[in-house]
Amino acid sequence: MTAHTPDDSGDERRARAILTHLAEPGDSRMGRILRELPAAEVLRILTDGGSLPDTDDTRTAAYRSRLGGVPADAGLDRCGELDGRFVIPGDPEWPTQLDDLQDARPFGLWVRGTGSLRLHALRSVAVVGARACTDYGAHVAAQLGAELTEAGWTVVSGMAYGVDAAAHRGAIAAGGPTVAVLACGVDTPYPRAHTTLMDGILSAGLVVSELPLAYHPTRARFVLRNRTIAALTRGTVVVEAALRSGASVTARNARELGRFQMACPGPVTSALSSGTHRLIRDGAVLVTSAADVIELIGRIGVDLAPEPAASPPRLTDLLEPTTLRVLEALPAHGSTEPVQITVATGVEEGEVLRCLHELAALGCVIRQGRVWRLS
Repeated sequence: MTAHTPDDSGDERRARAILTHLAEPGDSRMGRILRELPAAEVLRILTDGGSLPDTDDTRTAAYRSRLGGVPADAGLDRCGELDGRFVIPGDPEWPTQLDDLQDARPFGLWVRGTGSLRLHALRSVAVVGARACTDYGAHVAAQLGAELTEAGWTVVSGMAYGVDAAAHRGAIAAGGPTVAVLACGVDTPYPRAHTTLMDGILSAGLVVSELPLAYHPTRARFVLRNRTIAALTRGTVVVEAALRSGASVTARNARELGRFQMACPGPVTSALSSGTHRLIRDGAVLVTSAADVIELIGRIGVDLAPEPAASPPRLTDLLEPTTLRVLEALPAHGSTEPVQITVATGVEEGEVLRCLHELAALGCVIRQGRVWRLS
């Protein structure tokens, strides 16, 4: 699809930030307009009272009616105060697999947390399921989250009760990053009881949303959020789900986008197994462990890897200075623990872990239990 990259003045970034206030996530009409016009031009038309291409007056008026409620800074300054940023197509941090959504591609993403969204998404898998999950479902989700993290994969979920929370906690317990995609602003823990969980995610991973700060979730926004989770990742695992559930929607989105659709089996007597068993019957791959998942999505990672440029830069040229220091501190032979890297580099242990997981996503290092070595 045609992409309008950000200009030096920041007008395009600010315009796209404003559009997240004016149009709901997944608005394909606005997406088609943005294929024809830069966001800054769309905003000028709306501000000056003009007509948008191929858009009736009623819809145009609906966009225009929200202009009065947009903060003067479009939320960009407040996001910066929270150590966040607004990432748009064309940015180095933009995950280009989101372009598979075509006209429903996000206008941009509000991001808070540690590390690069693009790097986290390079080797990522969605783990989703029922909010009111059973003890079995919570155990399986937490185990998947931990084992996938230990294998160098980033777990992506929605920070909801049940399976989502268990998957995030499993990843955090394994000492790795995890990404939460929200149906509300990234300044608001939702549900409110997950304030501590959100802090844990932000300590090593990311919280992401298409919605501006202070926006609240709705049923429709939850459903639309699922397509972003599916597009961002290499595959989706459903742990427990009823026949009609958001997790099943995410799995269908994954299949439509050409990603792997996976499901964990459960007791035939449980209503929360009916959705996963239906997915398996309809073609989802049955998985029972992280090893099963990696066998599938690992092949996706190879298949979807971008072809090298004619004159590719060296990998070390692309690393941040701190990440490069951590890489150079690893011994040529044998392995070492993060605390030893901290002593050698002077970099705090939490930052060392973040750098190691980024390097693992790039295939530079391998984790073996508590120690790390060059790949």
